[in-house]
Amino acid sequence: MLLNSLNFIFAFLPVVLILFYVVPGKWKNVVLALASIFFYAWGEPVYVVLMLFSAVLHYMMAIDIGRKQKRNRSAVSSLVFTVVMDVFILCFFKYYGFLSGAVNEWLGTGFSTTALVLPIGLSFYTFKNLSYIIDVYKKKCQPERDPIAFLAYASLFACMSAGPIVRYVDIKEDLYAHSVYMSRLGEGARRFILGLAKKVLLADQLSLMISQIQESGTSMSVVTAWIYLFAYTMQIYFDFSGYSDMAIGVGKMLGFEFKENFDYPYIAKSVTEFWRRWHISLSSWFRDYVYIPLGGNRVSVLCHLRNIIVVWCLTGIWHGGTWNFPMWGLYYAVILIGEKYIWKKLIERFPAWAANTYTMLLVMFGWLIFMNTSWDAASSMFGALFGFGASAFIDVTAGYYLKTGILLFVLCVLAARPVLKKLSERIVDHYKVVAILVYLVLFLLSIGGLVFNSYQPFLYMQF
Repeated sequence: MLLNSLNFIFAFLPVVLILFYVVPGKWKNVVLALASIFFYAWGEPVYVVLMLFSAVLHYMMAIDIGRKQKRNRSAVSSLVFTVVMDVFILCFFKYYGFLSGAVNEWLGTGFSTTALVLPIGLSFYTFKNLSYIIDVYKKKCQPERDPIAFLAYASLFACMSAGPIVRYVDIKEDLYAHSVYMSRLGEGARRFILGLAKKVLLADQLSLMISQIQESGTSMSVVTAWIYLFAYTMQIYFDFSGYSDMAIGVGKMLGFEFKENFDYPYIAKSVTEFWRRWHISLSSWFRDYVYIPLGGNRVSVLCHLRNIIVVWCLTGIWHGGTWNFPMWGLYYAVILIGEKYIWKKLIERFPAWAANTYTMLLVMFGWLIFMNTSWDAASSMFGALFGFGASAFIDVTAGYYLKTGILLFVLCVLAARPVLKKLSERIVDHYKVVAILVYLVLFLLSIGGLVFNSYQPFLYMQF
């Protein structure tokens, strides 16, 4: 496990910030690189070698590509070699158990089918480094010559574990400018506290509810099934967007401006809009490095359908090697194709509330596929949502969570919409003392949650 939350908040982060602020400008990247290596090595002492190998590989191959392009020589072989290495490492660790099982079945071999321990952040830093090497090849940026600066980018602890997928072209100037001042420090701290509160006060409480329902061992009633699915829907959003907020906040404190990773996806009025708002760094990565190179939508209808299916199958596979992830990707491919070519005009005529309801139902059914690695479990739960195989319409469990969880549910619905953000911005602008007190209370409540509740790892660290 990486540095636990309390050690990170009260020891690691303050020490790094103090060192980063006091050392001269030319040493700031050294502090970032060493701190990031320490951060990763604390929980992954073996796999830190893999992370460093990835950084060295992309640093050297980018220079090789730049050198070949200056000499008007083809750099395709260098790009292909790097991409193949990335894909091989990613597939080896993420899909070994799945692929070895398939090989055993096809060839009668006896390879172990035990899944390997996934290096934390592998998918994120691999895609981050891939974006860099591709951008160098496309001449969107020059190869980074300073090995320390590149290592600081490739290993940056703020976004190492679960994104967002930060591109070199977006922060290359920040790697040298290091524009740090009190207002940015305060803004970053405020964003960090907001993310921490999302994680501890909302996501972790929902996680506890989900675990209790799972451990009850009884078949679900219809209402319990809907409570369970709603809780997971909100948990994965606040867990992941909370991490992104914390990463963006730490980035601001260190002089970096990371792009937003979430834009209130649960207010979307179509699934197409949802994916413009959810995990923006991943969806834009596939758009820019897979979808557009395949031709995007500037091709024939059949090729466009192919492009959508390829991108969404890859998106599903990126998340894991069990059947549910490619099925989840294919599920969204079908819906997005439908919205593009079949029922787009119908959705546009929906009232706003109806369009949002339509979107949320499809998204929640998508999370049903996403969360269940067993087809039987997924189909049983889907049936329970509509009364098939359910123990009753409503039972004691459902009644208990409706009573005890109603405030949490209301807070989740409000926090998933811009209303609280607008209110907080108004308070910050006009009532600064009140704003400080509010964020202090949120911070103290979050720390209390970390002290008295068991540690809940971020969901997206497993991807």
